[in-house]
Amino acid sequence: MRFYFPDSQDLVSPTYDFVHDEYSPLRVRQRDDLYAHEVLTQAPYDGVLVSKAIVDGSVNGAGKYSESQRQRIYRLGVRRFFRLPDDMATIGDCGAFNYVGEYEPPYTVDEVIDFYDGCGFDAGVSVDHVILGYDRNADVNETVDPAWQARQDITLRMAAEFIAAIDRRGSQVEPVASAQGWSPASYAHSVEVLQDLGFQRIGLGGMVPLRTPDILSCLEAIEEIRSPEVELHLLGISRIDSMEKFAAYGVTSFDSTSPFKQAFMDDRDNFHTATETYVAIRVPQVDGNVMLKRAILAGHVSQRDAIRTERECLRRLRRFDGGEVDVDDVMAVLAEYEAIINVKKSRLADYRRTLEAAPWQRCSCGLCDQHGVEMIIFRGTERNKRRGFHNLSVLAAKMHAITALGERRAAAPENVAHQRSVCG
Repeated sequence: MRFYFPDSQDLVSPTYDFVHDEYSPLRVRQRDDLYAHEVLTQAPYDGVLVSKAIVDGSVNGAGKYSESQRQRIYRLGVRRFFRLPDDMATIGDCGAFNYVGEYEPPYTVDEVIDFYDGCGFDAGVSVDHVILGYDRNADVNETVDPAWQARQDITLRMAAEFIAAIDRRGSQVEPVASAQGWSPASYAHSVEVLQDLGFQRIGLGGMVPLRTPDILSCLEAIEEIRSPEVELHLLGISRIDSMEKFAAYGVTSFDSTSPFKQAFMDDRDNFHTATETYVAIRVPQVDGNVMLKRAILAGHVSQRDAIRTERECLRRLRRFDGGEVDVDDVMAVLAEYEAIINVKKSRLADYRRTLEAAPWQRCSCGLCDQHGVEMIIFRGTERNKRRGFHNLSVLAAKMHAITALGERRAAAPENVAHQRSVCG
């Protein structure tokens, strides 16, 4: 099972000063900042996925790349741009969710292949159009929302044009189809058409909102018609607990930003370990918290007290990490800062659990060793992205464990089954 990390220009600065919360004045972002595979002990993914909409923009405006970055990736190629090791794969797609509200995709097949060839991707996904709906009981021959049917027809038509154009142009990009559907039967229909067109690798799109049982139902339906040589890729899906089941239905790769984004977008599951997740400790900057700034301007909060308590939170967390103070000492000042910020929902109980476990102190991802307690502090992009990178390393370790278990079962299924029954 291979994991691709979708790029959104997520880097960290190796010279960032956590004590003063400032960058080096000599920093040049593209030259000096580092990707996850450059700062972690082991690369946390098998490849990167880059969307045309992120690089070139779409109908909704410019992408995440500046014009200089855009020119650089075309000039250097995706591999040199990301400074990838030789064994790391690359795949491009259109970024269909960026134009999901349009009647048709804003790109032609040739424009997309120009992007794939121009950046030197190993593989590229055909142009697709996400279907905004799901009905698990709908048969492929039933009358459904005309927009659903139209989007599937567009996706299949452009896939046919895509694989023909790859051949006509002599492109070296591996063609990957995108299958869109609204039910198990309709996804199976898409895959059947696509493999008849000659695709040997098919990505299943539009499944991000689906529950895991629905994804499995789709995979079961696809399995009935899938050719043995056809490999499946799950677009935007991580669901690590179900990867063994997904693999049994021909899934060989997936991509997702979920573990990374949970570091700073989830309410609870910010710091991952092999068996648990923990809440990161919020210590917002006084001058960066809108609600707090308003309270200070209105005279409800003393700016001096807020800054003093903010700094004391950070100081005491660092002293805790060094063994100089205990959990109660840290909790006292965190409670004081919560009261000043006037949060709607207290996280103090979660903070105590995090501090008592101190999971960063047992982590060997490379970042936790280097930065210590800064990894668990929810504060600014440099800490938050590093925690996201850490989460990717945990996902990678889980994937390796699943792969190793699958290999052992394949080599000695009876022995493994016996061990499982003995261990319960």
